[in-house]
Amino acid sequence: MLRLACAALAGTAVEFYDFFVYGTAAALVLGPLFFPTFSPVAGTLAAFGTFAVGFVARPLGSVLFGHIGDRHGRRPVLVASLLLTGASTVAVGCVPTYASIGTAAPVLLLVLRFLQGLGLGGEWGGAVLLTAEHAPADRRGLWSSFPQIGPALGFVLANGVMLALSATLSDAQFASWGWRVPFWAAGVLAAAGLWLRSSLAESPRFLELREHARVPLAEVVRDHWRLVLLTGGALAVGYALFYAVTTWSLAYATERLGVSRTVMLACIMAAVVVKGALTPLAAVLSDRYGRRPLCLAGCAAAAVWMFPMIALLSTGEPLLMFLGFLVALIAFVTMFGVIAAYLPELYEPRVRCTGAAVGYNLGGVLGGALTPIVATAVADRSGQVPWGVAAYLTGIALLSLGCFALLPETRRVGVTAAEPEPEPATS
Repeated sequence: MLRLACAALAGTAVEFYDFFVYGTAAALVLGPLFFPTFSPVAGTLAAFGTFAVGFVARPLGSVLFGHIGDRHGRRPVLVASLLLTGASTVAVGCVPTYASIGTAAPVLLLVLRFLQGLGLGGEWGGAVLLTAEHAPADRRGLWSSFPQIGPALGFVLANGVMLALSATLSDAQFASWGWRVPFWAAGVLAAAGLWLRSSLAESPRFLELREHARVPLAEVVRDHWRLVLLTGGALAVGYALFYAVTTWSLAYATERLGVSRTVMLACIMAAVVVKGALTPLAAVLSDRYGRRPLCLAGCAAAAVWMFPMIALLSTGEPLLMFLGFLVALIAFVTMFGVIAAYLPELYEPRVRCTGAAVGYNLGGVLGGALTPIVATAVADRSGQVPWGVAAYLTGIALLSLGCFALLPETRRVGVTAAEPEPEPATS
């Protein structure tokens, strides 16, 4: 289990590194380089628009790779998705800017970002299910949390490279070639991830299935559509919260508050490190007290904290901003630390790879794709403190709280082929 969980962690870390490094670049440099004819705010919005395309592609990736996972096994998904995401990320680092090839530059950026999202949409489902379906029932939350540590590690790697380059290069050097280095590094990381995954065994739960779904998406839409919508809505707050902290606040503080990008990257990275370290703790608590109570608690904490977080961000003081980010990400990890065990337990085995991945990535569209764009537009129309952003995030938290309230508890539900899907709660 330890070797399997570490291989899943390494793979998700690599893929989320690829995904996050784009978000950081979008916040810092992509606007002026690929949309130079726009105003600064419009350029940032356009860069965040290409960022959002990755989230739109993720549900499509979950459908494509979920079909493969439910028909042919979880293991092939891990290899194919890692190859696709790694290759498209390296290619982003090679795209000429608008000054060199004109409008073809943002078009290429858009296509590659779409391919990034397509690969990541398949990654999460394969990595989480392979771990959850191998894990013993009484420790499923703990072992399934390893892939959930991957995003934090990937974020720290992505922003660590950006922080090192930002601190050692001049603004001109960073804008000229420095921002490309983290994208090129993705090739080395992808090769390492593929090596780690080359010896993984197929999920025993998949091998137990006597009959596989012929068209998993059709079964999910026909029989589990309500569950997909509820899980997508429930997870929206996590995505909104994470990308408000890691992407929108980075652009807002550097452009509007005059905080240096080095300081902002350090504040955000420190909060994400704590978040990653607390992920196993949330998972262990879910093994003891249940998945749903922790999700409800994290969601409620997020709703309460959004206005204080925006107030602390608006001070521009590093310690206060770090405090705002830290509490927000603790609320986040209280929910997302248990999701890797929760979602597989909600869906029946024959459509689990498709259903869990589509629900997870639908939350990304609702919360992650729109948040940097909406927050940037709302902040531009706000006064000194962007209270409209706080209201927007609070609204998403309340929506997700309602969705979590309608989902059942699953801690005592197994993930074996013989066990039925739990019925959604009615209250």
